[in-house]
Amino acid sequence: SFFCLFLGVCGDEFSILRSPQSVIFRDGSWPIPGERIPDVAALSMGFSVEEDLSWPGLAVGDLFHRPRATVLVTVKGVDKLALPTKGVSYPIENAVPFSLDSVANAIHTLFSEETPVVLQLAPSEERVYMVGKANSVFEDLSVTLRQLRNRLFQDNSILSSLPLNSLSRNNEVDLLFLSELQVLRDIASLLSRHKHLAKDHSPDLYSLELAGLEEVGKRYGEDSQQFKDASQILVDSLQKFADEMFNLYSGNAVVEVVAVKAFNSPLTRKTRSILQSSQSETDNPYNLAYPYNYNYSVIFNIILWMMIGLALAVIVISYNLWNMDPGYDSIIYRMTNQKIRMD
Repeated sequence: SFFCLFLGVCGDEFSILRSPQSVIFRDGSWPIPGERIPDVAALSMGFSVEEDLSWPGLAVGDLFHRPRATVLVTVKGVDKLALPTKGVSYPIENAVPFSLDSVANAIHTLFSEETPVVLQLAPSEERVYMVGKANSVFEDLSVTLRQLRNRLFQDNSILSSLPLNSLSRNNEVDLLFLSELQVLRDIASLLSRHKHLAKDHSPDLYSLELAGLEEVGKRYGEDSQQFKDASQILVDSLQKFADEMFNLYSGNAVVEVVAVKAFNSPLTRKTRSILQSSQSETDNPYNLAYPYNYNYSVIFNIILWMMIGLALAVIVISYNLWNMDPGYDSIIYRMTNQKIRMD
């Protein structure tokens, strides 16, 4: 599997929290177009993109050792998150809505027989998309607002361990924000029970969208103590989530954050129920090539080398026939010549 974690878009900022040695992000202030962030994810995973990305922030890296998973966490409604300084950050220009649907489709098409983990989730909008083994791994994950609220008041929720400070467990806006943090913890917890999925050969994808902090800012104001406390709690939770996922994939992961104050236009996309089984889509919304079987390369090599071998055999046989001495090499001429002498 392959792991790449994208954490939040804060005030037009794209940050890399963790990355393996096989994926190299250079230090610099090169702006990344918002619509090309999915291409960065695809290229870091070893997939091709339709349009070349001339962005110097991502180096070539090791082409034979790609990350085992990609995780994208988008944080809305904040200009800047106090992320650890050890990471690399880039400014985002033209913060338009984006999704990793094209990356998810590529993974599901190329590795459909291995059923990789693909999870895309926006808790506040109850938007869920799961493919492959994610349907069984995260079948107990809270995805509706009612489930999220009930999950918070269970014994092992973050309410019993997280310092709320100025936040209240009696306010719906605060509970929405805290429920998104609960989802982060539950994802890492559920995956830790299925560690074998993080060690297979198919890349995994996690794309999460968090809007709770934006609602806290609208409710209390961005200068309020509640917003400041929520921002710090979110940063700590994101860092912990990144470390947990990074370790679950044995350090073979890229952790990135995108934080945006507000998108320039709304994002329209299709959703899939968590209970829906993973089936290949009949339509082709991304105008990709016709999906081929995973054994395509094996069949191609067999046919290719067989044709090359037959072509060489024809050339060798034709050459020897052309240069053959009829009186010496051919048994037909030799037998006929002896019969004539006997007569």
